[in-house]
Amino acid sequence: MIKASAPGKLYIAGEYAVLEPGNPALIVALDQFITVTLKPADKQGSIRSSYSNGISIPWTRKNGKFYMDERDNPFSYIAGSVTIVESYLKELGLPLKYFDLTIESELDNKDGRKYGLGSSGAVTIATIKAILQFYKIDYDAELLYKLSAITHLSLHSNGSFGDLAASSFEGWVAYSCFEKDWVLDRLANKSISLIDLLKEKWPKLMIEPLEAPTNLDLYIGWTGTPASTTLLVDTMNDEQHEMNGFYRDFLKKSADCVTDLIEAFKQSNIERFQAGIRLNRSLLTSLAQKSGVDIETEALLNLCQSAEEFGGAAKSSGAGGGDCGIVLFKKEDDASSMLAQWETHGITNLPLKVYRTPNTTHQSIKAEA
Repeated sequence: MIKASAPGKLYIAGEYAVLEPGNPALIVALDQFITVTLKPADKQGSIRSSYSNGISIPWTRKNGKFYMDERDNPFSYIAGSVTIVESYLKELGLPLKYFDLTIESELDNKDGRKYGLGSSGAVTIATIKAILQFYKIDYDAELLYKLSAITHLSLHSNGSFGDLAASSFEGWVAYSCFEKDWVLDRLANKSISLIDLLKEKWPKLMIEPLEAPTNLDLYIGWTGTPASTTLLVDTMNDEQHEMNGFYRDFLKKSADCVTDLIEAFKQSNIERFQAGIRLNRSLLTSLAQKSGVDIETEALLNLCQSAEEFGGAAKSSGAGGGDCGIVLFKKEDDASSMLAQWETHGITNLPLKVYRTPNTTHQSIKAEA
């Protein structure tokens, strides 16, 4: 039996702008996981998860490819992961085998509501890890990221894939997305193997693991209202054309802000880092006003105001519209008064920690023009 886990994530800065290839964001992996358990099977496999109410759903192969009846399939990211990894395994010349998968998630609360910690990204990474281990294939964080990114591209995801970077590289991560059209063109070119594509430099992709300042504390507040990142991003994409030069200006200001914020992070300059968080919040507020997309809800506004009142730098995390907000404090500052105010506003403090697998380091991916 094989077990593989992947952590959830939260965006710290750079939301929406990170959808543009080459625009930076800061993301963090957290110690809440999706765990995939894999066991060998004979003539057909199965997938079981809380997402299917614990019901085991069978899968097989048709014409040598993973197949699950779409009428039974609540597992698009898992099915997509199996399909892409099996394409990779066939190129490696390995015979395909059947297996049973069980998925356990810590990324929802006890009522099944999502915290907004990137469950689709984490389940993709954990599934790919488990299959590669099953076939005894060595892998690193870059291979996990690229296989999972190809999986999400195959499912027409509209995201930046930053959740995949955080779940594969772990810890604090500076990130910018690759040119999706370039990768899609390579995938469509039948003369280019998947193995070769995985080895190539992807234009504008940047993933840099970072060491956090020792005097920085991260607090996470959950509003209790789940948000749909896909829907919010779709809405923002629709509004881009109506915003003309404003959106281009937003992209430039966000890139400058996040680049400076990451540099302050590297230098352990907490005041400058907090100033960058506040500026990024202001940019997102302007974007929300111009686009009409509800990024900072009333609950997130209360979360941020409580934090600022007691010296923290706060903002929404991810696409906004609900889910979580983040607060950065100096370690010596007292956050107890903020947490008490959160309770009165119905905001839940999530006692999560930044996660990186002990004694591991991952090589950075530097952006190619």
